Amino acid sequence: MHATAAVVVGPGAPLEIEAATLCGTDVSFWRAGGRDPYIPGHETCGRVVAMEGARHDVLGRKVELGDRIIWSYPFCGECFYCAVAKQPTYCSNAFRFGREPVDRFPRLLGGCATHHYVPPRSGVVSVPDNVPSALAASGACALRTVMHGFEMLGGVSPHEVAVVQGSGPVGLYATAVAVSRGFRTVLTIGAPAARLEVATAWGASATLNLEEMTDRDDRREWVLERTAGRGADVVIQCAGSAAIPEGLALCRPGGRYVSIGGGSAEIQLSPLSMSKTFLSVRSGNAEHFYDALQQWRADFPDR
Repeated sequence: MHATAAVVVGPGAPLEIEAATLCGTDVSFWRAGGRDPYIPGHETCGRVVAMEGARHDVLGRKVELGDRIIWSYPFCGECFYCAVAKQPTYCSNAFRFGREPVDRFPRLLGGCATHHYVPPRSGVVSVPDNVPSALAASGACALRTVMHGFEMLGGVSPHEVAVVQGSGPVGLYATAVAVSRGFRTVLTIGAPAARLEVATAWGASATLNLEEMTDRDDRREWVLERTAGRGADVVIQCAGSAAIPEGLALCRPGGRYVSIGGGSAEIQLSPLSMSKTFLSVRSGNAEHFYDALQQWRADFPDR
């Protein structure tokens, strides 16, 4: 079996490819370099064309040739984070798709190729018939991380108000999931206007355009006006770690703050900010890949 792939050979090198499902992490890794050459892309949906031995999906169903699937990172299952902490997304022994060198086995571990190797420890998730491959692929990154964040957040009371920071793919997915989880009000902050229109179509109660309201204090007043002066019960950060200090100021005393994605930020702690619950997530387990596809199937059945 022959495969064709777009291979990064150096930091910032151009790719000979017309389209691929990529995210900000792929761009950051491409710019940084350090493990070249590699095949970029970790948001992948594929159809099974070959197998060695029997494979089963996360529901225990036998995988057959021709099945359409997405798959999680193959965590080792034996380190402290896998076996004791039950936090496998912090496993340092896992393959990370879209960044592994192609000069050693198994080589094909990136989405920008005609074929992709699925390691034995990867969790395999079958794609429902009504979910298009493009949506399934995005569910294998942005949406599955959002599902991980909502799992950590826990239950939602019907009186609660959520603020979503960001209107990129992660922020839009977080908006849709927040609506489906039963928040009374979902406020989405981001830009440009076209993305905020999607947030409204997906159920956001109100949106704030960062390009029109550039002052942080004004944005906080906008949130306070819609939360009886308290601040949001839950703030979900999907705009990058630089947004964390502002997001904490939008969260009411005793509220919950969920930061989705990596990066770092300097936070000035005060007695008021320390009274809030801060949660942070990284990547997702096979269960979150599965939950992402179920979210697509439930919320967007006609797409």
